[in-house]
Order: sequence, then C-alpha cells, then structure tokens
Amino acid sequence: MATTSVPDSSAKRRSGRPGHDAESVLRVAVAVFNERGYDGTSMEDLARALGVTKSAIYHHVAGKEDLLRQSLDRALDALFAVTEEPGATTGPAIDRLEYVLRGSVRVLADELPHVTLLLRVRGNTGVERQALERRRAFDRFVGELVREGVGEGDIRPDIDPVLASRLLFGTVNSLVEWYRPERGLTADQLADTLAAVAFTGIRTR
Repeated sequence: MATTSVPDSSAKRRSGRPGHDAESVLRVAVAVFNERGYDGTSMEDLARALGVTKSAIYHHVAGKEDLLRQSLDRALDALFAVTEEPGATTGPAIDRLEYVLRGSVRVLADELPHVTLLLRVRGNTGVERQALERRRAFDRFVGELVREGVGEGDIRPDIDPVLASRLLFGTVNSLVEWYRPERGLTADQLADTLAAVAFTGIRTR
C-alpha cells in the first residue's frame, strides 16, 4: 500500500525563504551598518534583516567584526589598486594626481556602500584603526603627488600640498552623501566635472 508523505512545514518555510551566500550576507550587513551605525548594529539585527538565524550567519563569517573587515578591505583594496595602475605611476605628477582622483570616483561609484562605511568609521575597534591607518597611507600618497606637481612647476607653489590633497579628496568623499548611480549620472561624468573644477584651480597659468 502506497503511503503519501506529508510535507514538513519547516521545510516549506525554508524553501520559501531566499537563500544567502557570503556575498549577499555582506551586502545586507553593510546596508544595515550604514543605516544603524556599526556600533548600533547587533547580530540579531543582521539576522532579522537577512531573515535567517544568527547561526546561519556564522556559517559564513566569524562575526560582526569579520563583516566590517571584509567591507573596509574591499573599499581600501580598490583604492590602492588605482595607485598601482600605470596612469598613477608614470608621467607628470599632475596627470597622475588627476588619474588617481578619477579612479577614486570610479571606486566610489562601484563600491558605494563599502566606501560609505569606510568614511564613517571612527577607530573604535582594531579593525577600524587598521582601516584608518590605511586611509592615512592613501592620503600621504596623494599629498606626495601634489608636492611633486609643485616641484615640476605644474601646480601652483602657493598651494599647501597637504591642504590641497585634503580638499580634493574631501570633495570625492563627500559624494557618498548624495551620489546615487540609479539617477543617471555616470562615474565618468562625475569625474569629468570634478576634475575640471579642481584642476583649473590648482594648475599654474
């Protein structure tokens, strides 16, 4: 006599819930971090946003700080990759500076949630302090380009290199507050406008 199996209700609930891989866990976690703040987000908050149990998250990551590290590394690795490209390492310093600025805009557009989180960390954890040190290393790289540009006669000598680099890339960083790719403005258009405004002001006449 044939038997009819009765579907397990918990199995039905599991199959009806969207699955999550490591990438989607990170994506959702970063969105929650940006909305609530890293310190204000618990693993319970992440589990609720994902629609899974906390143990399901631990299947992918060691914990909340691991997710923070992955996100910050993604943003910083992308920025430092720009500094190693030929456009950032060869040619006049002012051209390399413009290349890095344009590349930074591209990274911001491509990795917007991760860059946003990077710019909001305050050094409250070891992971955050490591990220801030890497940001300072990037700032030093940019400042050196400005100094070289002054030495080569392409950047006005009355401009303080540290202040100029902070203003240039502070403008790039401010884009996270309003730039939304879905509104139709491309990263290239954004970089073109920013470069035109910035470099008209710092070039020697």
